[in-house]
Amino acid sequence: MEKQTAGHEQLGEFAPKFAELNDEILFGEVWSREKELSAHERSVITITALIAGGNFEQLNFHMAKGKENGISQEEISEIITHLSFYVGWPKAWSAFNMAKEIWE
Repeated sequence: MEKQTAGHEQLGEFAPKFAELNDEILFGEVWSREKELSAHERSVITITALIAGGNFEQLNFHMAKGKENGISQEEISEIITHLSFYVGWPKAWSAFNMAKEIWE
């Protein structure tokens, strides 16, 4: 996993501790535990959680990362279709619009 620096770049001066936790703990330690869960599995879980919570600002980044981690167009389509019945049709529509841009 490549080193994440978005926290420091975007929030380092304003919220240095949050930036440190984002880059060093979340993306450094948690995402690197691939023996426990693969990057593909972590991406599926993260994308699912973001859609369920309606956190679309972070979804674009994580969908692109999920594609890099091997999530296929068929998988993302099935994930979002399945989620639509549990988290809401409007969230699914929004997620599909984002996914189309990334997988097409």
